[in-house]
Amino acid sequence: MIARRWHGRVPADKAEEYIRLTKEVGLADYRRTEGNLGAWCLHRREGDIVHIETFTFWTDMDAVRRFAGDEVEVAKYYDFDRDFLIEKEPTVLHFDVAE
Repeated sequence: MIARRWHGRVPADKAEEYIRLTKEVGLADYRRTEGNLGAWCLHRREGDIVHIETFTFWTDMDAVRRFAGDEVEVAKYYDFDRDFLIEKEPTVLHFDVAE
């Protein structure tokens, strides 16, 4: 099993709307990809910034490729991201999961 983590930062006054869109668009996209075992949006406030993390589980790297394309380390962004994110982090992290 593979875990995939993406991190982003949004201004606190935009966080509620960004989290809603992430749930409706991003998590839905993850979950409908064959081989996805679950998708979550984690968030925490730090002053005027909210850190957002999407955390997903996949059966294997082939499943990750179905979602992300051949360059699995490159972060996937949605059209709405540019209106919220302070910066677009270029990469994501993958982890092998010990079961």
